[in-house]
Amino acid sequence: MGTVLTTHEVNDAIADIELKRRETEKEAGFAMSRSAALHRLHELLDHETEGLRLRGPDSGHLANVEAVKMEIGRVKGLGVAAPGGPTGGNAYPGERKVPWPHASPAPVKSRGRRTMGRDGGR
Repeated sequence: MGTVLTTHEVNDAIADIELKRRETEKEAGFAMSRSAALHRLHELLDHETEGLRLRGPDSGHLANVEAVKMEIGRVKGLGVAAPGGPTGGNAYPGERKVPWPHASPAPVKSRGRRTMGRDGGR
């Protein structure tokens, strides 16, 4: 089986992008870190795709392109949480979407037509 391993440079670049993403997440938050990492990964993907186009599939760039695509998928998947997880669902866990089972809605009172500015005979 002739598998081509990714080059050390691409592996190092992916690891460096992940390290910077984690540092940025601590400083600027998750959304900013994910966005910056995806931007860098897409630049790396463009670079490797161009290398594949120029040098052909036997140059090792095909494996690099696949590795970068997998990393892009992983970083994109960071924002997706499983249903019911800590980031999914309701932001306020104490808030309920359904009313209490023993509570009934207040009865509707038919008040009829009211006139503006007058007592209405009361």
